[in-house]
Amino acid sequence: MRGLRPLWLALAVWGAVHPMYWFVTYLSQNDWSFGALIDAWYVNASTTGLTWDLTIAAVTLTLWVLAEVAMRRNWTGLLAIPATFCIGVSCGLPLYLYLRAKPVG
Repeated sequence: MRGLRPLWLALAVWGAVHPMYWFVTYLSQNDWSFGALIDAWYVNASTTGLTWDLTIAAVTLTLWVLAEVAMRRNWTGLLAIPATFCIGVSCGLPLYLYLRAKPVG
């Protein structure tokens, strides 16, 4: 698992930068309106389904992180929760895998 740490970190960075590029592009084209961004997530059945898919994945990841942190006492794993909800699952999941692969203790 430790051999994968660089890959998890690279995916976390990619998962932060790539989606954020598109969010910033959208926001800059729409007067930095977060309301418009959220409205776009529900513009049709396809985007609504994707929004719910990612929301359920984010909640599931959060519960997994909390359960494992309670069991393993790897407190740095909690950093994956704000990364998931402030950036996205594409950053939060590989970040957690990166932090989880670190030896504890």
